[in-house]
Amino acid sequence: MKATASLETLTQQNVDAVAKLETTSEIKRPRSERASDAIAFGIGSWTFLITQTIILSIWMVLNLVGWVRHWDPYPFILLNLALSFQAAFAGPVIMMSQNRQARLVDRRNQLDLQINLLAEQENTEMLRLLRLLCQKSGIGLTELAKTEILTQETKADALIGQIETTAKEREPPVGPAK
Repeated sequence: MKATASLETLTQQNVDAVAKLETTSEIKRPRSERASDAIAFGIGSWTFLITQTIILSIWMVLNLVGWVRHWDPYPFILLNLALSFQAAFAGPVIMMSQNRQARLVDRRNQLDLQINLLAEQENTEMLRLLRLLCQKSGIGLTELAKTEILTQETKADALIGQIETTAKEREPPVGPAK
């Protein structure tokens, strides 16, 4: 029972740490980022899409049917101008919001990488200690455990080099097909 309570406590501490990270990130945002996020959220909603569709449909119907004077006859040049104006401002605002979110994701990835590297170091040390305990206790080791491969420290820069080399080898050749 006590192990469950301590596991719950540990889990809650992790949840609290992530929540604190999120809260700190939200508090430090300048008004411009808050505004771009709010606009991007609004533009990216079904409410906006449906509302815009209704407005555009009404605009076209009123200008085609002609109950009142046509203010934008077919091919709806004024409507096209308004939509172009909207797109000219919406695009950069959405990009600003996405850039901020990308920075936050990069930060989370850096944190995740650091935690993974720390966990790898801890696991390596635990495997080394476990191997020593087995040897001291006279417990037989598998061939893999006898080689000490698993107790070696992983070198991140060498691993990155292996990944890049493999990626380059798998890239298709660039140039005209023969």
